[in-house]
Amino acid sequence: MGSYDREQERLRQLRERQLADRDPHVKQRQFQRTSAQQARRARKPVTLAGMWREIPNTWKGFFYGALLGTLILIVLPLFWFTTWAIVIAVAAIVIFGLFGVVLGRALDARDNINDLMR
Repeated sequence: MGSYDREQERLRQLRERQLADRDPHVKQRQFQRTSAQQARRARKPVTLAGMWREIPNTWKGFFYGALLGTLILIVLPLFWFTTWAIVIAVAAIVIFGLFGVVLGRALDARDNINDLMR
C-alpha cells in the first residue's frame, strides 16, 4: 500500500506542476518582473563617469593624444625659442592624435573580441 500512496502523491504533484506551467498568470508575473528590472536599470542616474565609459576608445585615444600634443605646444616654445618650435608642436598634436586613434581602435577591437568570446 505504501508504494501506491507514493505513486499517487507523485502523480498529484506532477499534475499540479503541469497546471502551474499552463497558468497564464505565472508567465505574466515573470514578464512583469523582468520588465520592472529593465525599467529600474534604465533609470540609473546619469554621471560624467558613466558617460565617459560609453565613449569609444578610439575617441578617448584621440583626446589623450591631442592633449599630450597640446602640452608639447605649451612647453616646447618655452625651451626652444624659434618659429620651428610651434610647427613641430602642431605636428606633435597631429602625430599623437593619430597614434591615440590607432591605439584606441586596437583597444576597441580587443573589447569586441572579448565580448564575442563570452
